[in-house]
Amino acid sequence: MSQRFAVRMPPDVRSVRIGDHEVVFIDDFLEDPDALHAQALEQRFQPYPGVREHKGYPGVRAEAPGDYTHHLVALVEPLIRINFGVPEALPLRKSMCAFSLITAAPGQLGPLQRTPHFDASTPHHMAVLLYLCGEQHGGTGFYRHKATGIQRVTPDNRDRYLDAYQQELARRPPRPRYFADSDEHFELLGMMPARRNRLVVYPGSLLHSACINPAISLSDDPRSGRLTVNSFFDFGLIPAPM
Repeated sequence: MSQRFAVRMPPDVRSVRIGDHEVVFIDDFLEDPDALHAQALEQRFQPYPGVREHKGYPGVRAEAPGDYTHHLVALVEPLIRINFGVPEALPLRKSMCAFSLITAAPGQLGPLQRTPHFDASTPHHMAVLLYLCGEQHGGTGFYRHKATGIQRVTPDNRDRYLDAYQQELARRPPRPRYFADSDEHFELLGMMPARRNRLVVYPGSLLHSACINPAISLSDDPRSGRLTVNSFFDFGLIPAPM
């Protein structure tokens, strides 16, 4: 296996409490982040599948190299199990690692893209994000839904949250902008700032949003845009087909 995208050892694993939950991060994650960044320059980025419907990730993506995935899984799987209490018996299911660039202008965002969101309500679904851009590109914000008090969406509170959220959207659709600070419906609990070569790990069930600087971050150029590498780790048995 190539060492081009090797993790710096030993990793400096840290955590910060945001609201009621822990977010884990590792600075200076890769030995040579420039090598991975150079790989991004060679990729052909494609719009995220939901862009035309104004849903999901508001930008373009390209598959990250397999060597990076190998090194990432080797470190992050045990890190998640230890730091987030995932039982050893639960098997890992992981999404593709993807280079990602936010490109949609605020006026192109659909209502669901203008507010904090959650990726999944399952208990062991984890988001893993590597920043290959600098602090000028914002970070990731975490939120509490004011009407329900919910910070993390679970199978037990999912319907209650979605009912209240959908009612709020119906009463007054959010204005076309990338969400960052608090508003009448969501309270900003804290933000993990972007930093080049910073890896961030958090439960995908937390209400969160990309906090960006639209003046500089909306670009499909990996040299200047808000370049990240995104993947999801989920642990559990695949449900049997009905």
